[in-house]
Amino acid sequence: MSAIARPREGRMIGGVCAALARRFGTSANTMRVIFLASCLLPGPQFLLYLALWVFLPSRKTASDTAW
Repeated sequence: MSAIARPREGRMIGGVCAALARRFGTSANTMRVIFLASCLLPGPQFLLYLALWVFLPSRKTASDTAW
């Protein structure tokens, strides 16, 4: 299992959806749509996004972004 890290490029806000999309092998836009649709349901989705934004490390160099 590979480590999840927020990429420097492809971010819209914090890079959480882009990081999750890379981890699960889907596009970042698909992950964003899933997140927005889940926000219509009751639950702590927004708080989970904020927690992932804080706790997921950010990629440091361009060479680290190669998957």
